[in-house]
Amino acid sequence: MASAAEQLARNMNFSTFAKAKDLQQRILFTLGALLVYRFGTFIPIPGIDGDAFAATFDRAQNGIFGMFNMFAGGAVERMAIFALNLIPYITASIVIQVLTTASTRLEQLKKEGEQGRRKINQYTRYLAVVFCALQAYGIAVGLEASEGVVTNPGWFFRLSTVITLVGGTMFLMWLGEQVTARGVGNGISLIIFAGIVATLPTAIAQTLELSRTGALPTVGVVGLLVLAIVVIGIIVFFERAQRRLLVQYPKRQVGNKMFQGDTSHLPLKLNTAGVIPVIFASSLLLLPATMAGFAAQGNAPTWLTTVSAVLGRGQPLYLGLFAFLIFFFAFYYTSIVFNPTETADNLKKSGGFIPGIRPGERTAQHVDYVLTRITLVGATYLTAVALIPEVLVSQLGVSAFLGGTSLLIMVTVTLDTISQVQSHLIAQQYEGLVKKSRLGGRRKK
Repeated sequence: MASAAEQLARNMNFSTFAKAKDLQQRILFTLGALLVYRFGTFIPIPGIDGDAFAATFDRAQNGIFGMFNMFAGGAVERMAIFALNLIPYITASIVIQVLTTASTRLEQLKKEGEQGRRKINQYTRYLAVVFCALQAYGIAVGLEASEGVVTNPGWFFRLSTVITLVGGTMFLMWLGEQVTARGVGNGISLIIFAGIVATLPTAIAQTLELSRTGALPTVGVVGLLVLAIVVIGIIVFFERAQRRLLVQYPKRQVGNKMFQGDTSHLPLKLNTAGVIPVIFASSLLLLPATMAGFAAQGNAPTWLTTVSAVLGRGQPLYLGLFAFLIFFFAFYYTSIVFNPTETADNLKKSGGFIPGIRPGERTAQHVDYVLTRITLVGATYLTAVALIPEVLVSQLGVSAFLGGTSLLIMVTVTLDTISQVQSHLIAQQYEGLVKKSRLGGRRKK
């Protein structure tokens, strides 16, 4: 039998959306914020020759810079103020989360609730500024090493580039937080999503151009289209997959009334970490590869040129590190967002138990046993979706948009945003039912 929430979701229509004024305002705010972000990707940093940089970027866009440009929504190929996007902030979030498990102080802050969370977020912002400044300085030095790109090389250009790029990333961080608080969906994920979607027309045009010139056969274009559809279907299936553990509640007596025992389910998502492992893995790989790649364009040391080559997109070391980081962050992030011990304690306090499993520590061990095995399946799925199309795209030389990472981010963010929209609509319907029941009760009196 469908639950009340599922019944309300089935009855949702356009009239329900028309009545949800708060949801409409949230959607408009989100669209306005994303529009501001897209506008910023067309504002170049001062002191560079646009034509010379475009020629330099064209020679390297099939490698790691093409993927970095995809995440930045085309800001890298224009060297805009948002060229670094949110990569430094994501990298800082990774470091802080790792330190949280190693530092007693950070772990204590995490347990302090909202106030502790704000302090941890503040530390993340400070660390993001440091990472952003280092990356911006590396980009400035790399631009100066490229012949004819910088109109007036020197410390003034480096300083202005660092200030501009750091300011752009800090603004995007603030904008993402505003979208999360006042809009619909996760602001950080939506900004990355908007950057990837913005490259869709260019990716399609480049693929069709390869087909027209004969560099990519028509069969290859059709194969890529079929592969994209299959990957999207696989992503939707695995993101909705759950392992449900049966939970029973015994009979209980309240006063003179005896309440029958009830049964419920403890849903464990097959991919509890979502798209976070792929984003984190991509961010960590983009950090050294970007700096090495820019520096390698000039008179760079041999070892730096080697690093840029082996970390190139489609290279064995890049793919191996990518797979390892996805597995690591899948297990690590799952351990952060889901605690089997706390779940077992909550079940014990509410009187629930898993049939055949003793409440308490044994329940925690059983939940951890199941969670570990489904996380292994989820991590394997993430790795396959991210790497298999990645290999094909790197071999065929088509746009990074057609890779598994971009499709995974787009589909996952879309599903999450739709779920939040449905939650707002269901809440709107509940409020309407409550108001009608109150009015009906007054009329009966």
